[in-house]
Amino acid sequence: MKIKSTLTFLLIAGLFASCSTGKYAATEKIYKKKAKEFSKEYGANPVVNQAIMKLPASIEKEWIASTNFGMRKPNYVVIHHTAQDSLGQTIRTFHSEKTGVSAHYVVGRTGKVVQMVNDYYRAHHAGLGKWGNDMDLNSSSIGIELDNNGTTDPWRDVQINALMELLSYLKVKYNIPQANFIGHMDLAPTRKNDPSRFPWKNLADRGFGYWYDEYLETPPLDFNPKLALRIIGYDVKNLDAAIKAFKQHYIQNNVNVALLNDQDLKILYSIYKKVL
Repeated sequence: MKIKSTLTFLLIAGLFASCSTGKYAATEKIYKKKAKEFSKEYGANPVVNQAIMKLPASIEKEWIASTNFGMRKPNYVVIHHTAQDSLGQTIRTFHSEKTGVSAHYVVGRTGKVVQMVNDYYRAHHAGLGKWGNDMDLNSSSIGIELDNNGTTDPWRDVQINALMELLSYLKVKYNIPQANFIGHMDLAPTRKNDPSRFPWKNLADRGFGYWYDEYLETPPLDFNPKLALRIIGYDVKNLDAAIKAFKQHYIQNNVNVALLNDQDLKILYSIYKKVL
C-alpha cells in the first residue's frame, strides 16, 4: 500500500541518517532513539495527539487517510559562525543537552563537512527571530555553522568552497529561492551578528543570496529605507538593529552605527529592487 511504503521510507530515513561509530556511539544511540520516537508519530494510523483527537466528543470526527502527502521541506538556509575554537568543540556543544542547540551541518576550517541533524528534522539553530513573515526559522530552514571564532579567524578558501558545494546541493534538492540564503544576524538583528566579516558577495555570485550592482543608482526622493528593509525581510520593529544587521551583511563598515549614508542607501536600493 502506498501509505505504508511512504511511512517505511520515513522510518528508514530517520534510523539510518547517520552511522554509529566508536567515538560518537553514545550520541548516535540517542539520535536513533529520538528518530525512532519520531517515526512512531509519523506512522500513527489514525493520528494521535493531533487536532482530530482533541475535538469535543459532541463533534463527529473520523480519520480517513489520504494517499497524497510527502515530507516537509526546508525553504531557507541560515548561515552562522560557531564563535568557538574548533570543529571538535562545536560538536561537543551540539551534543550537550544542557545547551540544547544544534545545526544540520558544520563546516570546518579544513573544508570538512559534518552533518549532525537529518535535513527533514528541526534543528535548534535559529532561536527567536523573524524573516519576512516567518517567525519560526527553526522549522523552515537548514542551519549551517561555520567553524570560525567570529573575530580573528580568516575565512579560508577551502572552507568557503566546501560551503558552496553544500549550498549547491541544498538549493537544487529543496528548490530554495536565491533570496532565501541568509545569515543569523539577518533574522535576529537584536541578538546576533554572525557570520561576521563574511564573503557574502562570493556566495551571491553563485546564486546564494543577492548582492548589489556594481553601478549603483541614486534612490528616488520618495524612497523609504524602513519599508525597503521590511520588504527585503528584516524585522523593523527595532529599526536601529535592522539597519546594523543590513550593514553587517552588505556593507561591513561602521556596522555598529545605525545610520545609512548616501552610499549605503544606494546599496539598500539595489538589494530592494532585486527582491521585488
